[in-house]
Amino acid sequence: MRGAHLLHLTVLVSIAHGIGLEDIKGPLDNLVLDVPEATPVPYPIYQFTSTEEAETYHVSGETEGKISISSDGWLFLEQPLEWSQDKSHHLDIEARSADGETVDGPYSVVLQVVDVNNNHPVFSESQYSAHVREHSPAEVPFLQVFATDADDPDTLNAQLRFSIVNQIPNPGNGFYFGINPDSGDIFLTEEGAEFLRARPAVTYSRGEVRGSPDVLKKKFEDYCVPRNNIPLENNPFYTCIERAERRGANLLQDPDYALIVRVEDLGGGAPNALSSTTRVNIAVIQNLWVSPGPITIRENVEGEYPMYLTTVRANDPTALYRLVQKERLSFPFTINEDGEIHVTAPLDREEKEMYTLVVLAEDGQGVELEKPMEIHVEVEDVNDNRPVCDEAVFEVQENEPIGNQIGVLPAHDSDKENTLNSLLVYTLIRQKPAKPFDRMFTIDNGEIKLANKNLQRKVVSQYELTINVTDGVYTTECKAIIKVIDINNEIPVFEKKDYGTHSAPELAEVGTTLLTIKATDADDPGTGSSRVEYHIAAGDPHNLLAIEVDEDTGEGRVYIARPLDYELQSVFNLQINARNPEPLIKGVEYDENATTFVVIQLVDVDEPPEFDVETLNVNVPENITVGTVIMTAKAKDPEGKTIKFKMEGDEHNWLELDADSGELKTKAALDRETVEQLSLTLIAYETEGDKQEAEMKVDIHLLDVNDNYPILQKTQGFICVQDMTRLTLTAVDKDADPYGEPFTFSLNRKSPNFEIKPLDGTSARLVLKKKPSTDMNAIVPINIKDKAGMGITQKFDVRICNCTKLGYCYIEPAAHSWKLGMSGTIGILAGTFGFIGLFLIIVIYRIKKKDQHRAATSGEAKAML
Repeated sequence: MRGAHLLHLTVLVSIAHGIGLEDIKGPLDNLVLDVPEATPVPYPIYQFTSTEEAETYHVSGETEGKISISSDGWLFLEQPLEWSQDKSHHLDIEARSADGETVDGPYSVVLQVVDVNNNHPVFSESQYSAHVREHSPAEVPFLQVFATDADDPDTLNAQLRFSIVNQIPNPGNGFYFGINPDSGDIFLTEEGAEFLRARPAVTYSRGEVRGSPDVLKKKFEDYCVPRNNIPLENNPFYTCIERAERRGANLLQDPDYALIVRVEDLGGGAPNALSSTTRVNIAVIQNLWVSPGPITIRENVEGEYPMYLTTVRANDPTALYRLVQKERLSFPFTINEDGEIHVTAPLDREEKEMYTLVVLAEDGQGVELEKPMEIHVEVEDVNDNRPVCDEAVFEVQENEPIGNQIGVLPAHDSDKENTLNSLLVYTLIRQKPAKPFDRMFTIDNGEIKLANKNLQRKVVSQYELTINVTDGVYTTECKAIIKVIDINNEIPVFEKKDYGTHSAPELAEVGTTLLTIKATDADDPGTGSSRVEYHIAAGDPHNLLAIEVDEDTGEGRVYIARPLDYELQSVFNLQINARNPEPLIKGVEYDENATTFVVIQLVDVDEPPEFDVETLNVNVPENITVGTVIMTAKAKDPEGKTIKFKMEGDEHNWLELDADSGELKTKAALDRETVEQLSLTLIAYETEGDKQEAEMKVDIHLLDVNDNYPILQKTQGFICVQDMTRLTLTAVDKDADPYGEPFTFSLNRKSPNFEIKPLDGTSARLVLKKKPSTDMNAIVPINIKDKAGMGITQKFDVRICNCTKLGYCYIEPAAHSWKLGMSGTIGILAGTFGFIGLFLIIVIYRIKKKDQHRAATSGEAKAML
């Protein structure tokens, strides 16, 4: 019955989940199966089949009494499983015969419990409480709510989102508070930062003792006025004070705002998400540290100074106040211990129209109690400056049309722009002379215009106008000179229509005068109608020439404005026009008389060749391959002549220069240890004509390579046995950093008798560790490497001996005791030459014997090493 019931359940579950029976059936094997937690039981997991003839199946392992297997191979749950972090069930399943013998398996099956969303999120607190100051900035967190979910944290089941469900009270249906949906941080919204206000509260100033009867009476008068006609005896001051203090101590009894905060799992917003809510009680506390806003004070106010401006107050009544000056100009402001700000002297808007006061509130140790506050003080302008006029000289032609502007009177007022204090009104009060009419001109908003015609320079050449300029308080008389100039009815006429041909050397200096020209104008002298300006209209496309006018003579000097280049342009066919700065009257036009021509021919000069650069620095490694091209000199001749190259300064004969191509190669090995820099002069010269030359300086810097290794300066020494003197080993390396010092000294192999101790970057000490029994010679192999690790093993000869009291015992290492002295040799030579044969036999015999003795000595030395 149990198997049939299980099979029926399997069919139902399979249909419900849209899978067939074949999807949860298979041969016995090592498997990992997922099982949801909190399933209805019995819950079929998987049906195993065996290729062997099995009568029953058996399961063992971490079943916890909840997991079973049927006789037909169905693995199922008898009790639901619960998910926990890193929790799984390891089972062994096998098929057995009728007599209980294992015929297939056992196989390892792991059941992984899959979390389902069956746990509600839980807040860390049932209610939260917090203070927030009014005027606090928006989106700055002041409280964080926290929740946890017992479901799998790696799934959506435990992914939590926070939201505010309700705000009580909610004036105007506008939320004053917001919440970060991911972190649970609660902050003020923009609306809350603007409109949130605290209830009237009791505040204390510096020196006020909390609870003092006199102080409380004053607080009563400030905050606890009778309301709704409640008699005074029913509203004693201490009850009001007590209620205000109690409310600040316990927010749960009387919060200003209550928030209902919800947390949802499944990432929030899912229809089957689980949720919880909590309450957040918020009290809004008064923020006394509020900027009074911009302050306006009139300039040059008369009165007693220091003059009170405003008061700031920190939330901590013990705060000390300080002003910080942002400007380097004078700073006429102070603040006292009560936060009262005063200005110490009259202000001048024309000196400075805006001050920025930075107010700090600190404790006795200078620690800031509040964020620095900026207060802007604007200096209000008053009309305390008189209008000022500059020199005004204008010109007007005789035929100027009525209503044309002649000029603008240069008047100004230092008071604030675009205000009544700087608004100027102009009145023409006098004209000298009053000819031909006394109202020849008008002025409107500073613009002087012509009001009448009949200007005649022969009658009146100059007018002087007196103009009143007022700003409503102050008035200034200004003068304007108007010169009547002749009508520009004459054009300039050149003295010559063609100034012929002129020559100039190609290398002439800038500023050289080529010729002078002149045109005259019959209009009234000294006016814009008669003044002549010269313009090169054609023939100089590169603007190499220019014309300068002599104001006294009217002549035009044609000069070289930029360097000439025969190869760029050899002939200048110039067309020069003469013009007036004043426009011609209607009907008069410039003609050929106001134009002249001149030809400038350049005389070609054989210029020297030109290098691309005058100096060149080249870096070359000293081990560069012989024959490598270091650089190629590039030069050209302005006239296009053939050039060749030669070289000077190669003192070491390491380089060769190709005379035709300019390629500079190495022809010998370079050595930085010989010289670090080669200074050469490359010469480009013409092969024909004047054979002019040009030079280029080339500095070749040889870059060091590690081509030298450290060498011992001394290769021998002696050690006195009496005091075990240490030998100093010093090495040198011709390479520079990073291929030189510091050196590393070491023994080529471990020695029982010697050791090396470092001394400095170039030296080390050779130490004899134990005294030998007899005097002897030793050869110590020492390995010395430079900073880059390059080095070789070098032999150091050591003589170990007993020394005299003065320490003189030096015997050259490698001297052999078997060699005959000078006296012995002379004695032998003095013997009879008749016994030469016998002597040779004896010598050979002694040589063999001494060889044996030397071999024995060498073996002893090796034993020491």
